[in-house]
Amino acid sequence: MSAAKWENWSGLAATLPVDEITPRTPEEVVEAVQRAAERKLTVKMPGTGHSFTDIALADGILLRPDELRGITHIDREAMTVTALAGTPLHVLNHELERFGLSLHNMGDIAEQTLAGATSTGTHGTGGMVASLAAQIVGLELVAGDGSVIRASATENPDIFAVARLGLGALGIITSLTFAVEPVFTLEAYEHPMLWDEVLGSLDQLEADNHHFEFYWFPHTDRCLVKENNRIVDDAEPLNRVRGLIDDELLSNVLFGALNRVGNARPSLIPRINEISGRALSARRFSDVPHKVFTSPRRVHFREMEYAVPRAAGPDALREVRALIERSDWKISFPVEVRVAPSDDIALSTASDRDVMYLAFHVNRQTDHRAYFEAVESVLKGFDGRPHWGKLHTRTAADLAPAYPRFEEFLAVRDRLDPDRLFTNAYLTRVLGT
Repeated sequence: MSAAKWENWSGLAATLPVDEITPRTPEEVVEAVQRAAERKLTVKMPGTGHSFTDIALADGILLRPDELRGITHIDREAMTVTALAGTPLHVLNHELERFGLSLHNMGDIAEQTLAGATSTGTHGTGGMVASLAAQIVGLELVAGDGSVIRASATENPDIFAVARLGLGALGIITSLTFAVEPVFTLEAYEHPMLWDEVLGSLDQLEADNHHFEFYWFPHTDRCLVKENNRIVDDAEPLNRVRGLIDDELLSNVLFGALNRVGNARPSLIPRINEISGRALSARRFSDVPHKVFTSPRRVHFREMEYAVPRAAGPDALREVRALIERSDWKISFPVEVRVAPSDDIALSTASDRDVMYLAFHVNRQTDHRAYFEAVESVLKGFDGRPHWGKLHTRTAADLAPAYPRFEEFLAVRDRLDPDRLFTNAYLTRVLGT
């Protein structure tokens, strides 16, 4: 079919591919890869475009994931669920709830496809595992020669070790199998705290909660702390009116309006942040996990996120605050802080070490470059690793030393895609070839 322009959610990446295909089955993915090889074109299957970088850009053949949706198998004895790679997270979450199941952890946005979210390192906070990729127990992908490869801890374990978070560089993922749990009730307690109070009790807050994160409002001492914990009681969701007021009117409509005011009058942003921080109030509710973990995000923004070693996290955050305070920037978006236990995936930002995630945002109309690049320079000094799907300027030359298993990933890539059928400019920058 004729190709149309593809653009990501943030508007920072766009392409007009040579051709466009919407495969309906994994077999049709194989045919598309073979066709790309014959035509000497690259081929990629971007998800919903929620990555801020150009990691998903397909300049050759673009595969639309729209028809590769749905759960294909549930194994209640093994407690695993297999779904097609184009399934959006919100669809998987609702289907799992219907079957009385849930993922262990997830991020706060549920619009991504399963393949897109796992391939870029989407993660939540706390728990036994934080990233979606670390919850994968099996996968299926189409390699550069058109072969279908299944990988797990027991089948092609060397591929499994790297492909759970593969950046889209190893092949076209067609299905993913996740470890799941019986659905549980998650209680959210959200409340304001001051900067010194939060940083002075970080270790305790992390130890006392299954899932903990906080937001700091730049130019102020105001923070919003979120504590999510499993409970045995029945769910007590927010009533519909409170949910609409908090999550739609305040978090999206009013927040978007305040950002427009800040764009027009940047000098007002510190005062706006102070008023917003003082207006925060506590709330407590409980629900099935995906209704607590995820939130609607209707204000378009741009984001950079770094994972620094957990022990260095507070010092890194303090240094970033000092940088902001001595600059002329006016930052309207809160800084988000999360934590994650280590995992065993080669290019995971939490590979072999516990981490603290520091996420920085600006609205879509704001030039992010000076702010992000200066903060990035600070976080590189703390041995930080950038989120693969969020903005950064790193290259293979300085990423390789940050990942002890970098060469292991490249070796598997050379085997699965020697002709670089699945590459693009971003992958060449971060992987070196």
